[in-house]
Amino acid sequence: MADCVFCKIINGEISSEKVYEDEDFIVIKDIRPVAPVHLLVIYKKHVPTVSELSVEDSQKMWKLFEVIKTVTKTSGLESYRIVQNNGKDAGQEVHHIHFHIIGGRKLGSLG
Repeated sequence: MADCVFCKIINGEISSEKVYEDEDFIVIKDIRPVAPVHLLVIYKKHVPTVSELSVEDSQKMWKLFEVIKTVTKTSGLESYRIVQNNGKDAGQEVHHIHFHIIGGRKLGSLG
């Protein structure tokens, strides 16, 4: 998608601090971190929300957990939170599926 910031990062049009990349996912450092470690795991295919995933896309999402295991181990995280905001009212700012990995400090409860 032409105006999507994550698509521009994936295509190399916008620089980012890349932590990991494979054929399906890219992991970058968040530019507005809420904790000492705040990474974004971005699905390379532009899909705005979980509700819009195809069956093929959903099958690739299982790989997401292997990516998370790899980058958290590399980052030295034993405890962390995985967050996925789905839709505007849930706080999704960039409408391209991505997951936040947040850690590096004690995190409070959700609520």
